[in-house]
Amino acid sequence: MRLSLIAAGRLKPGPEKTLAEDYLTRAQGLGRKCGISRIGVTEFSESQASSAAARMSEEGRLMAGALPPRAFSVVLDERGKALSSEEFAGLIRRHLEGGTPDMAFLIGGPDGHAAEIRQQAGLLMSFGPMTWPHRMVRVMLFEQLYRAVTILTGHPYHRA
Repeated sequence: MRLSLIAAGRLKPGPEKTLAEDYLTRAQGLGRKCGISRIGVTEFSESQASSAAARMSEEGRLMAGALPPRAFSVVLDERGKALSSEEFAGLIRRHLEGGTPDMAFLIGGPDGHAAEIRQQAGLLMSFGPMTWPHRMVRVMLFEQLYRAVTILTGHPYHRA
């Protein structure tokens, strides 16, 4: 299975980018042992449209166009379902075992996701009810992907 991160907003150089890249590299390496062949990143610049609705719509069109065909999409949204690390690993396991070819994680811009993106999601997922900055969400997602593959491969990183 291939995993994709599709994000509105580019991660700028700094500690968050360094940490995100570290977890991404770890997840890619260990992910191969459990059937994850690739983890790709697609970034778009945040929309400069004049209204929030127009920005979300423009970013949503770009994200929808970047989704691999038949991908199961996980939209990160504060209104989504909060999963434990074990539940998140179980989600990935079910899609690996079920033959899902692609799973995509979508991170919206500062205004969030367009309604169409949320409605078409396979899962709305949240890192809790708080609003998180884009750069932190990316770090948290890559850390959780790494944690999930450690759970799936029996690596001792996850100690819960």
